[in-house]
Amino acid sequence: MDKLTSNYAGWVSVKDTKSLLKRVRGTEIEPKLQRLEAILGDLGSVVVGLSGGVDSTLLAFVARLCLGYNRVVAVTAVSESLPREELDLCEEFCSDHDIEFKAVRTRELENERYVENSPLRCYFCKTELFSELTPIAIDRGAVVVLGVNASDDPDMRPGQRAAVERGGRFPLREADITKTEIRELARVSGLSTWDKPQAACLASRVPFGTPVTIGTLSSIDRVERGVRGLGFRQIRARHHGDLVRLEFLLEDLEMALKVSDELVSICKAAGYRFVTLDLEGFTSASFQVRSAVPSQDL
Repeated sequence: MDKLTSNYAGWVSVKDTKSLLKRVRGTEIEPKLQRLEAILGDLGSVVVGLSGGVDSTLLAFVARLCLGYNRVVAVTAVSESLPREELDLCEEFCSDHDIEFKAVRTRELENERYVENSPLRCYFCKTELFSELTPIAIDRGAVVVLGVNASDDPDMRPGQRAAVERGGRFPLREADITKTEIRELARVSGLSTWDKPQAACLASRVPFGTPVTIGTLSSIDRVERGVRGLGFRQIRARHHGDLVRLEFLLEDLEMALKVSDELVSICKAAGYRFVTLDLEGFTSASFQVRSAVPSQDL
């Protein structure tokens, strides 16, 4: 089969699954999209955990096309670990695509096992998330689905394990759709999130073993919002006590050096004493070492 190689930027949003299938006809994505539609059809009604990234927005969008308005609700968890502007983006996305939207407050920071920030932190975060999503799903006769995809680590991560233990499903992974294919599907669907930089919760900027606090998350959020305000799309503010290590895409390092005074001002205004630039550039795997999580540790 042919790969999707054309530039689909500027496509208008599709209104039904037939139109979307037409746009991927003859490509290697077509049978995967058909599998995804079948999976969602079998589920019947879904509660989509909506983080605002390309994975969860595509899942919510395709679910809405397949199942209709009354059988899909997208839910965003609101806590100090969610970047401030993401909630508005999630609500706007759902409004633009006629998807029912809810925001729920999660309180993972009240769980001392989350706050201590071990490699199990994501397990406790997802446990808290499902404590809010599961009652919604039960009330609607629905299943909770998350945007885990086929490119994610095949080993069961703590957060994914917590989701599976609580009945969560991963339709994108079940349909064997990769991250690259998700971006292509989002692009041909006319979704604004198709090229959105990958993101993670603010707690992922804190090294394992360093407690996650409201103050730390607030400082990280202030830095990243300020840096994005200078025109950078991808930024990670890695927290090291009173030092913050800034990660940019390699192609943005030259620009970062040119605005170093502004970067220092932003970081010091957020409470950091020292500011450093990571010359290796941004990588999602550079900070918190992936760890095996034996079940007896839970």
